[in-house]
Amino acid sequence: MKLSLIISTYNQAAVLEKVLHGVAQQQRQPDEIMFADDGSTETTRRLIEQFTSHSSTPVRHVWHKDEGFRKTIILNKTIAATQSDYLVFTDGDCVPHKHFVADHAALAEPGYWVQGRRCFVQERFVPKFVSGRTSVFLWILAGRITGAAKGLRSPFPIIRRNTHQRGIIGCNMAFWRDDLMAVNGFDETYSGWGVGEDSDIGTRLYHLGRPRKFVHGHAITFHLDHPMTTREHHAASLSRLNEVIRTGKIRCERGLNQHLP
Repeated sequence: MKLSLIISTYNQAAVLEKVLHGVAQQQRQPDEIMFADDGSTETTRRLIEQFTSHSSTPVRHVWHKDEGFRKTIILNKTIAATQSDYLVFTDGDCVPHKHFVADHAALAEPGYWVQGRRCFVQERFVPKFVSGRTSVFLWILAGRITGAAKGLRSPFPIIRRNTHQRGIIGCNMAFWRDDLMAVNGFDETYSGWGVGEDSDIGTRLYHLGRPRKFVHGHAITFHLDHPMTTREHHAASLSRLNEVIRTGKIRCERGLNQHLP
């Protein structure tokens, strides 16, 4: 199984640098690292080039022009650019636990997709958080990291196999590439930040007959908190998602097929 780690990013170079430090410390490196860049400036490009120069893992930077929030489009372009069997998705503000990739590789199972969890590094402490140096346990006790149940790795993960809506988050998901092809990837009609696009693809996979493995205690990320982005598109996105749930839709019309060779 060839595994790609896909990191979505947009103009957060200082935070992305912390994420890349966590990627470099992975116990099991991915077979490929892909950056899905929604139009970041030169600062991010230079950071990725610097990371690439020191990486023993092949790196690809997939970028398009900044024309507003177009995360679903850049994710589809990135999926189209990789031929890996298994794709692990995270965000450029989520530092992976050192076992993150290894855990996802162990959790991969045909017929399922995987939903991991995240805990939260409080915004005022983000500059001091360093993967491999920060004591997560002590920071949880001090209240610097919240969501303790999602931040501590256990030798024995809790895995629930279900088709629930609760807990679908795009910063820690993993899919078989063939399953993403079957549902036509992310629905590009979702525009603007807000609830919808991640739940949409999870829901269409449910309709395809692919339940999720909802995992606690393995495949952990540390979300570096930041000011909330406007959610003006929330209502429209939620309405679109509810229609997908109601109709049992599997494939989206505007999706991955637009970017395949």
